[in-house]
Amino acid sequence: MSRKLLAIVELGGYPNLMPLYERLGFEVAWVTSQRKARAWLKRELPEVVVAEYNYQTDFRDRSSNLETLGAVLQRHPQVKLVVFYPPEHEAALARFRERFAVAAAIPFPITEAKVEAALKAL
Repeated sequence: MSRKLLAIVELGGYPNLMPLYERLGFEVAWVTSQRKARAWLKRELPEVVVAEYNYQTDFRDRSSNLETLGAVLQRHPQVKLVVFYPPEHEAALARFRERFAVAAAIPFPITEAKVEAALKAL
């Protein structure tokens, strides 16, 4: 049985982590939007989801791009969510974590070493 990882890369700004994920034994799916991630999650169930936390005050009914994803993952508590976040949004991420399970939160700048350590610790 292969280990699946869903990488959601909306903004980027960090190294290509696909080779790392594959080296750690994951079969990787890569999408560029939350909408595509939700569609993928209807067909597949990964062991890990890696996503960027983007705090935005202009959303009417949520505070970030991850609320809907968090709600989907609540139905699958075995799926581990790893979040990349800008340090200036740490307080907003803390509020998100009060409602949704986050297995690991990694502040920018994102490095392969930080991600590898977080994934090995899961």
